[in-house]
Amino acid sequence: MNIGMVCFPTYGGSGVVATELGMALAQKGHKVHFMSYSQPFRLNRLYDNLFFHEFNVNDYPLFDYQPYESVLASKIVDVAVYEHLDVLHVHYAIPHASVAYTAQQILKSKKIKLPYITTLHGTDITLVGRDPAFEPVIRFSLNQSNAITAVSESLKKDTLKTFKIDNAIQVIPNFITLSEFLPQPQLNKSKELVIAHISNFRKVKRIEDVIHVFNRVKDQIPCRLILAGDGPEKSVMERLVRDLNIQSQVHFVGMVADPKSVLQAADIFLLPSETESFGLSALEALAMGVPVISSNSGGLPEVNKHGISGWLYNVGDIEGMASGILTLWESPKTLTAFKTGAKQTAAQYDISVVLPQYEALYKQIISK
Repeated sequence: MNIGMVCFPTYGGSGVVATELGMALAQKGHKVHFMSYSQPFRLNRLYDNLFFHEFNVNDYPLFDYQPYESVLASKIVDVAVYEHLDVLHVHYAIPHASVAYTAQQILKSKKIKLPYITTLHGTDITLVGRDPAFEPVIRFSLNQSNAITAVSESLKKDTLKTFKIDNAIQVIPNFITLSEFLPQPQLNKSKELVIAHISNFRKVKRIEDVIHVFNRVKDQIPCRLILAGDGPEKSVMERLVRDLNIQSQVHFVGMVADPKSVLQAADIFLLPSETESFGLSALEALAMGVPVISSNSGGLPEVNKHGISGWLYNVGDIEGMASGILTLWESPKTLTAFKTGAKQTAAQYDISVVLPQYEALYKQIISK
């Protein structure tokens, strides 16, 4: 198949999944054409049948806000015409679903058929999508999509509740390539417990809870905290760490293109988010054999299996999460069992399980 792939190139779950999906499809022999305003940061492997089509949004003095959607629609049309795309797959509803519909209609005028799939990733529905200004456009473009996928049952329910669309939504979860996640316990040779957190440092991630949990734990056991990522809350969290006088035990390592470098050093992954439509960072931790202590919000219970791969707590339950970490430290047998359960849980989301679901969907909408 000849597949067009549209995503945001920046750090974030939607871009990661789109890029990894495209590379996996190319590895299986499909032609994949990425379209974005810069190269996706995970697009780091070369295949003869994988292509990147960059477009530029020029800075015209006439516009306060540059016409990203129009330029992208034109690029989709251009690639579809000259590369003979069979299907277009857009990741993140805003604004890619409406752009895909525009491109589809332009191509229709040229007597070219291009069905499109919209994959919902989370904040495009649960955060940004809740803005009433977007509602009519999102609802229309989702209803016009030839297929819609969501990364979790939780996100599917949120979408149907928020937008009341008529189109069916198929759940195809996020995924990892399990063979790439090889635990290296030798990286942590000390007797300290290493707790890790990786995110985009937004309020919804509740990073202050991560720090407060750690602050309670570090008084009881030797431990350190690795905080990977960047975003609007980072400077606030750095001040909190200084105020608590724990900066010698907390390491801000910045944005990491490959989370495995952090996860290889971790014993426990902490994710107390207000909400997660899926929790890709939790899945990556599980794939590394790192048990997850998380909130029970959104799609997290679908990924982190309570009592098997880690523990789930109510949002804001700092004392409970701290107690859970201490229990694991005091019970090496339970920690070892959770590490095994983490790998077994992650295996259910291996690319070998998920990729055929996308291939089947592509073939289904192309044949209509």
